[in-house]
Amino acid sequence: MDETDESSGPVDPWTGPTVGELGELVVLDRVVSRLPTGSPLVGPGDDCAVVAAPDGRFVVTTDLMVHGPDFRWAWSSPEDVGWKAAATNLSDVAAMGAVPSGLVVALAAPQDTPVAVLEGIADGFRLAVAALAPGCGVVGGDLSTSSAFTVAVTAFGDLEGRAPVLRSGARVGDVVAVSGELGAAARGLGRLFRDGVDVHGEPSAAAVRASGLDTDPDVGRQRRPVPPIADGPAAGVAGATAMLDLSDGLAIDAGRLARASRVTLELDAGAGAAAGVDVVSDEIALHGGEDHGLLATFPADVALPGGFRRIGVVVPRGEADLLRAGEPVPTTGWDPYADWDGVAG
Repeated sequence: MDETDESSGPVDPWTGPTVGELGELVVLDRVVSRLPTGSPLVGPGDDCAVVAAPDGRFVVTTDLMVHGPDFRWAWSSPEDVGWKAAATNLSDVAAMGAVPSGLVVALAAPQDTPVAVLEGIADGFRLAVAALAPGCGVVGGDLSTSSAFTVAVTAFGDLEGRAPVLRSGARVGDVVAVSGELGAAARGLGRLFRDGVDVHGEPSAAAVRASGLDTDPDVGRQRRPVPPIADGPAAGVAGATAMLDLSDGLAIDAGRLARASRVTLELDAGAGAAAGVDVVSDEIALHGGEDHGLLATFPADVALPGGFRRIGVVVPRGEADLLRAGEPVPTTGWDPYADWDGVAG
């Protein structure tokens, strides 16, 4: 969604002065003033921020979003891009069982990018942090120029005295559980590729509007995923033995957890049906990426916390990483090197 001026309707972020015209200092002032600051010991303005690590440790992760393989301007507003960049990193922090404590954001924009686009991205960060991780903030970053618009985020998290939940701790007999949506973002992306293109197959904002995709809930989840951030720390408190963020799809990420833990994961019959998605029969739920839910394993006698629901069990290591009805499941999903069609849009 674009920022709105009540007196004149929606504001087009692709108009107005560009970053090249205003220069770094002015642009930084306009962008930083829109970002959530959180409660760092030292925030933006110095060479480094200072963020508290109460128990002497912190988790840290980084992620890139590049125009083309990761988002298309024809399909996403600047706010959407900011929201998604925040959400994907907050989810990685949660997947370690930590509470997000700070974000560092670097933007590289072509010279002719209107400043309003960067302001919209900042608004997306603010909205995502407020909705998903209240108390977290953007504590620093950088601004540069590039031919490809790039958003780079580094996120920090507080373990609150707990051990981090790794991918390598799953044990035979553990329950396999997921929290968050499965398949929504992939369904939305599929609809964008089908109906959000012009007669030449190029991404088209006009086609998105004409097809009603702006109100499609699955397209909304593709643009602005809603990872269950609070369920990450809750899983750590409950005694989760292993966990990871479902960024590339349930099957491929389950394979990563299985290999790290030297076990095999076996899906229950009808797994996930209670949440409206049956991962035994729904291939999009199995292999579609970008939902940013959480996959975790728990001891069998532990009550599943938050929104976690059982989808399977950990069994001894076999020839396959993932089983469904006793048969191996290909551990495939989103791969930017294999799946990007080279189009920016």
